[in-house]
Amino acid sequence: MFNDIDAVLFDLDGTLIDSAPDLGAAADKMRTDRGLASLPLSRYRPMAGAGARGMIGIAFGLTPDDAGFPALKEEFFANYEACMTARTHVFDGVAELIARIDQAGLKWGVVTNKSARFTLPLTQAMPLFGTAQVIVSGDTTPHAKPHPAPLLEAARQLKVAPQRCIYVGDDERDMVAGRAAGMPTVVAAYGYLGPMADTQGWQADATIAKPMSLLDLLRMA
Repeated sequence: MFNDIDAVLFDLDGTLIDSAPDLGAAADKMRTDRGLASLPLSRYRPMAGAGARGMIGIAFGLTPDDAGFPALKEEFFANYEACMTARTHVFDGVAELIARIDQAGLKWGVVTNKSARFTLPLTQAMPLFGTAQVIVSGDTTPHAKPHPAPLLEAARQLKVAPQRCIYVGDDERDMVAGRAAGMPTVVAAYGYLGPMADTQGWQADATIAKPMSLLDLLRMA
């Protein structure tokens, strides 16, 4: 299944980069601005993959169905935009993994549900992404994951058949999207899985506990 692979596509947050400290800080500032007690990063981290929905849910116990949610979301976005490169860092082993992928002559890129408003400045600010050949954001296509459209768009831009790409992510939506696009899928078990995640039920083709383990699947170890 992992033979004859020409490209590796990755989710962003929780797969390549640890953005939880900045996402959590953006939400926590909303609490402290209102005179509420600060919450530890450990409360925010498991929901970092859910973006504004997850962070506001932790900070205020609200859901997108609540009347005040849209205004809080815009406030969160403004806070995050101001700090999104302050504490965000590449996961251990990711830089080495990308270097090996580059050395092997494989194409690679990013497919994320994060909007281009954040994805583009964030990836432009981090040297890791200098060799990425495609970056597809949550608003690049009319549909976001779990719809396969973003993954198919990435394959199209890379000029690689979808079945010759693999997709690595830390969320069930990543696996659903990858399967629908006809790509082999890999769970990044080191990411933002959350306490209730049952990755066995995600029907992924493989699971890795650390980034460099991807090389074993690609027989590049």
